[in-house]
Amino acid sequence: MFTNHILGLKCTICGEEYELSAVDYVCPKHGDDGILDVVYDYDSITSSVDREMLAQDPERSIWRYKPLLPVPLDAPVPPLRVGWTPLYPAPRLAERSGLNHVWIKDDGVNPTASFKDRASALAVVKAQEAGASVVTTASTGNAAAALAGLAASVGLPTVIFVPKTAPPAKIAQHLVYGARVLLVDGTYDDAFELTLKAAREFGWYNRNTAYNPYMTEGKKTAAYEICEQLDWVAPDRIFIPVGDGCIIGGIHKGLKDLLALGWIDTMPKLMGVQATGSAPLVTAWECDMQGWEMQPQPATSIADSIVAGLPRDRNKALAAVRETGGAYLAVSDQEILDAIPIVARNTGVFCEPAAAASYAGLVKAVDKGLVDKDERIVVLLTGSGLKDITSTMKTVPEPPIIAPTLDAVKSIFPNGFSH
Repeated sequence: MFTNHILGLKCTICGEEYELSAVDYVCPKHGDDGILDVVYDYDSITSSVDREMLAQDPERSIWRYKPLLPVPLDAPVPPLRVGWTPLYPAPRLAERSGLNHVWIKDDGVNPTASFKDRASALAVVKAQEAGASVVTTASTGNAAAALAGLAASVGLPTVIFVPKTAPPAKIAQHLVYGARVLLVDGTYDDAFELTLKAAREFGWYNRNTAYNPYMTEGKKTAAYEICEQLDWVAPDRIFIPVGDGCIIGGIHKGLKDLLALGWIDTMPKLMGVQATGSAPLVTAWECDMQGWEMQPQPATSIADSIVAGLPRDRNKALAAVRETGGAYLAVSDQEILDAIPIVARNTGVFCEPAAAASYAGLVKAVDKGLVDKDERIVVLLTGSGLKDITSTMKTVPEPPIIAPTLDAVKSIFPNGFSH
């Protein structure tokens, strides 16, 4: 029987370490900014599990990595299958950019159609472990949908805070799962702060990105999957859309785990992609700022899932790029919109704007000469295009309306179909 090997929690600002039972969410020395990281005993893990043992596990979800997660091995988990999402070769996308090796990781096939299910699955387990009667979160839409869906699968009540501007499809998900939805007349950052206050006041379990250190642990499972699906030969670069920074921080954490365990030999360069209207991490990276030096900025983009004026996981997000020799890139809303049909028509995967940003970032990186043609590239697609149909319809022409006659069809295709 495997055992968990968790040493404690470590502050990303001051390095102070705590036992798991000593703090609930953040380092008390830094208030809500004192984001913590889970610390593992890798030597102990190595003596208990290896790649060969993992290969024999028939589980095809994030829970195949349970020995590397901060939950008891006998902990009950939500019944929905989260993770082990497909990694597709994308030769036509590669060819468009003069590259030889590109894969896309399609997390839009998760139960609520986004990457955020990985973190929410952990949140539900940890909330039940804590005996919580209600779990809450702030979100631009996907994290709330993920929490609402995963919590519904185990009958756990949820209260979620989202900006009133969230896409209708995402709000519909929240409501149909039975969450108590509060539309905030303000930004995502306003919703985040309000959630912190409400959770403290009512004793709700708080799933908020970064603030809850276990969200990184759910998100890191995508790094495990990518490397395992590539037969434990790590890619050279991974392109990741970035808002609050928890996804790129999680991918970095997962890769560090694998390096420490000796399961991969090299660390991929992590390429963070933000929208130009919401690019505080790009600015901080370019100006060599530390996360705790950043200040809130105005933030807006069609890619609502990566809009954040002050990224909550900024310390981990900056470390992810700096420690791997990667880069931060900003792409325009038009470049993001242009990427949606390109990805769809060359891979068959329909992704939302925030997910398409990662491919737009790859295009930008190639244009800047940052990528060698022989590098092995993974593009992380974090959400389904069905999350935001309104934006997608801006990328395609309106179809003609015709009479129900063959002559009407011939008027459109007088010489038969041709591209």
